[in-house]
Amino acid sequence: MSKTNVFIFVVIAVSFGLGFYFYPQMPSYMASHWGIDGQVNGFISKFWGLFLVPIMTLALWLLFLAIPKIDPLKSNIAKFRNYFDGFVALIVLFLFYIHLLTLAWNLGYQFNMSQFLAPAFAVLLYCAGVLIQHAKPNWFIGIRTPWTLSSEVVWDKTHRIGGKLFKAAGILALGGLFFPGLTFYFVILPILVVAIFTLVYSYLVYRKEAK
Repeated sequence: MSKTNVFIFVVIAVSFGLGFYFYPQMPSYMASHWGIDGQVNGFISKFWGLFLVPIMTLALWLLFLAIPKIDPLKSNIAKFRNYFDGFVALIVLFLFYIHLLTLAWNLGYQFNMSQFLAPAFAVLLYCAGVLIQHAKPNWFIGIRTPWTLSSEVVWDKTHRIGGKLFKAAGILALGGLFFPGLTFYFVILPILVVAIFTLVYSYLVYRKEAK
C-alpha cells in the first residue's frame, strides 16, 4: 500500500473513531444539512449523522482504488497517477473536514457553515484544476465529453483551458469566506459556468480539428 493510501486509511479510521467516541454525546437527531444562508434546515438520525460521511468516504476511496485498474486506458492514468492519488487524498480530507464541522455544530458550537466551507471548496476546486491540466485521455477522470474522448488534440486543448478555469473558480470560491451569505453563488455558479464553457469549447475545437 502506498504512503498516500496509508494516509487515507488513517483519516477514514479516525473519522469512524470519532463517530463511535461522540455517539453517546449526540442528540437523537443531528443537524445534517445547511441552507445557502449557512443555517440548519435538515436533520438526520444520530447513527447516520455520525457515520454517513465516513461510509461515503470509504466507498469513494474503494472506487478510486478501482478506477486505475478497470479503465481501458489505465496506461494513460499511470502518466498522471501522482496527481490523481493526491487529489483522492484531498477529497478524503475535504469530507473529513465536513465531518468535523458537523460534529462541532452538533456539540453546540455555533458558526456559519457556508463561511467555513468556502475555503475548503476553494482548495478543492483549485487542485481539481491542477489535476485536470495534467490528466491524459481516459474514461473516468477529467473533462469527458464525446469530443474530448474522440480526439487527443481536443482533450489536450480542453483540459489546458479547463484546468485554468477550475483554478480561477477556486480563487472565486474564497469570496464566500468574506461574504458568507453569497457562498453558494461564489462556489456553484463558477462551476456551472466552467462546465458549460468546457462542453461547448470541446465541441468547437472538435469541429475545427475535423475540418
